[in-house]
Formats: sequence, structure tokens, C-alpha cells
Amino acid sequence: MGVNLRALVPDEVIKTVSLKDLAGKAIAFDAYNALYQFLSIIRGPDGRPLMDRKRRVTSHLSGLFYRTVNLIELGVKPIYVFDGKPPALKEAELKRRMEIREEALIKYEEALKAGRLEEARKYAQQAARLKDEMVEDAKRLLTLMGVPWVQAPSEGEAQAAHIVRRGDADLCASQDYDSLLFGAPALVRNVTISGRRKLPGKDVYVEVVPEIIRLDQLLAKLGITREQLVDIGILVGTDYNPKGVKGIGPKRAYELIKRYGSLQRALEAGAVKRSDFPVDPEEIRRIFLEPEVTDDYTIGWSEPDVEGVVDFLCGEHDFSEDRVRKALNRVLEGLRRAKKKALKLTDFFG
Repeated sequence: MGVNLRALVPDEVIKTVSLKDLAGKAIAFDAYNALYQFLSIIRGPDGRPLMDRKRRVTSHLSGLFYRTVNLIELGVKPIYVFDGKPPALKEAELKRRMEIREEALIKYEEALKAGRLEEARKYAQQAARLKDEMVEDAKRLLTLMGVPWVQAPSEGEAQAAHIVRRGDADLCASQDYDSLLFGAPALVRNVTISGRRKLPGKDVYVEVVPEIIRLDQLLAKLGITREQLVDIGILVGTDYNPKGVKGIGPKRAYELIKRYGSLQRALEAGAVKRSDFPVDPEEIRRIFLEPEVTDDYTIGWSEPDVEGVVDFLCGEHDFSEDRVRKALNRVLEGLRRAKKKALKLTDFFG
């Protein structure tokens, strides 16, 4: 779910860019976020995901491979960050998501049986599940592609934000705004879903483009601190208190924090009640302001193991060898073009 802060983000602090504008940038991706997007989007008309001959889902591998190829071809340096053990406070949200998926799966099967394909596809997207073996396959593919990945001890978005703060990446990539609460200096959205997309439930298509939000600009425009932004998020609702405070949206939360200075003072003044929170808000604050992260990681890029990728995707998962080889050739050609432009490979590969 993530915290919904879009209504609070002024348009003037959102910089719309193209994928080409991100050339030369090292971008830390929330891997789970990206993989779930691929599982949701890459499906047939009836909602079925891509599968190999052993009926193993491959939508996530297809999305990860071709999107990463596109990024590297353009000169982007991707880093994928995988979730570790979630904070205990997230258990309720994870349980809620599982219940939604189980209910969606039942509705999907009913709609499919009745021949309502558009409805079936919608429920299939909601029922998408990322299994452990899918995650391990994604890591294996990235290794073969020469793309670095980092295992976070806890929340992937927190680790990605930490990597950017340390200067090991330029941007965090995620659809959620949580990265900003975790202190990411810059967030880029829509990287993994850029392009022409159909609006849910409508026969309308829109062009989705990457957009960059810089934390310092956002805070300056709103006249608040990061700590206050976290308090606003807690009032609105996060993965650790999904419902937030009843009747309080982003704008009302902003007004309260601007007036009282902090969530603690708003509580003391009686503007909100402690009973509005299932857990102590201070515990949620600590997750964002003092997240569990690690410095024990290595980031480096290398040329892809072409035959290794072909064996894995084509030999094991029935991808088209012709398409895979052509995609890998695009990566290699992109690297050669970069070299001709006096961008040394040692610079590109960090």
C-alpha cells in the first residue's frame, strides 16, 4: 500500500523526465515493488500470467529482464534492493493484503468460468503473489545480467533510501512515497511502468512518464521537516497503521502538523486521540527515522553473461532465444556506444 501523499505533493516540485534523461544515473529500485508491478501488468487477456512449460510463472522475469535491458541500453545503472524481514508492526498489513489476494483469486476464477474476461483480468491482477522461488530467480537473473542487487535486513525502501543517502546511488525508484519518509534525497516514480497504460476499468489509455521528487524541495515548499512529514504520514496511514486516523487525509494531516508542530503535541492538545492508533505512534516514527539498514553491500556492474542468461531464460523457462539474444545485443551495443562517446566502461561500471 505505502503512504498516500500525492495530494500533498505540489506539482511544481514534480519534475517530469524521460527515461533518456536518467542516463548516467545509478538508481536503487525497490525490487519487490517492481516485481509485483510486472506480475500484475504482464498477463494475457484472461488474466493468466506468462508461464513456462512446467507452468511456472515467468511474468516477473520477463518484466525484470526487458525493463532492465531498456535501462542499461539507455545508460541507466540499476541497483535492485530486496526486502528482508518486515517490522513486526507490518504483520497486520501483510495479513490484510493476503486476505485481499485470496478473495480476488476466488472472484477471478468465478469471472473466468463465466467468460467475463475483462473482469477476470482485473481480479487476477489483484491476486498476484510473489513467491520465494520467484524472488530467488529474479536475483539469479540479475547476477547473470551483471546487475547488482542488495539484500536489505528489513524494508527494501529503507535500504534503498540509505544507499542514496550514502552517495552509492543517485535516486530511489518506487511507486510509493515511503522512500521520502525513509529519508531518500530523491525519488523517481513510474520508471518500471513508463509507457502507454490503460486506466483500470476504463477503455482509456494514458502516457505514463517518470517523475522525480526531491525531498529537500518538497519539505521547503511545504515548510516542514522530514520528522513532520513522517508525522503526516502516520496520520494519513502507513503500512504500520494502514487505516490512519479516521477522517484525516493528507491536507488535514498537514494542517494539524503545521498548527501543532508535531504529532506528539497534537496528541497532547487533544486534536487527535491515542485511541486513534492501534500502536504507539512513536514506534512507527522510529521505523521511518531509525530504520534497520546495512552498510554491508557491494555495488558494481559488469557485462552480462550472455550464454548464462540464455540458458536460464530460454533453456529453463522457455523464453524466445532469438528475442533474448537480440535484447542482450542491445545492451552490449549500448555499452559500445558509450565507450565511443568517451564514457569509459570503468566509469559506467562504477
